[in-house]
Amino acid sequence: MSSLVRFYYDPFTEFDRLFDDAFEARFQPLTAATGRSSTSNENHQGLFRPRMDLHENKETNTVTATFELPGLKSEDVSIEVQQNRLTVSGEFNRDESREKSGYAVRERRRGKFSRTIQLPVGIKPEEVKAKMDDGLLTVTFPKTTPEQQPRRISISKL
Repeated sequence: MSSLVRFYYDPFTEFDRLFDDAFEARFQPLTAATGRSSTSNENHQGLFRPRMDLHENKETNTVTATFELPGLKSEDVSIEVQQNRLTVSGEFNRDESREKSGYAVRERRRGKFSRTIQLPVGIKPEEVKAKMDDGLLTVTFPKTTPEQQPRRISISKL
């Protein structure tokens, strides 16, 4: 019996993974046995890697990260701030079945995902704001804190 399977290849997913791996290598400790990141195997197992856009607003001194999480609810997503890193993670579990022309079609999709971005130094967890609407998670945080703003020092004459 032969089955027809459609495979959709998205080159940008692979491109995103390569960049993520390159930047994660700077922040992940290496294991002594393999010389690879201890979490790198986890990142390659999942098929779902949420897309993320980062936007900086210089007028309000904020950064907004938007994550595409189609079909997920806010209860399925977790946001954590630890050691100046913001981690968005979650789990999806989707079962879909339909009957068409005498055939029963059942599709199941399950898995976990995680994306981590570096936060500016000095950002407190309570300064991070998040909202979710129609599968778009928007996380906003200040770019710099008032303590980090440059201050002009006047020079006095002797």
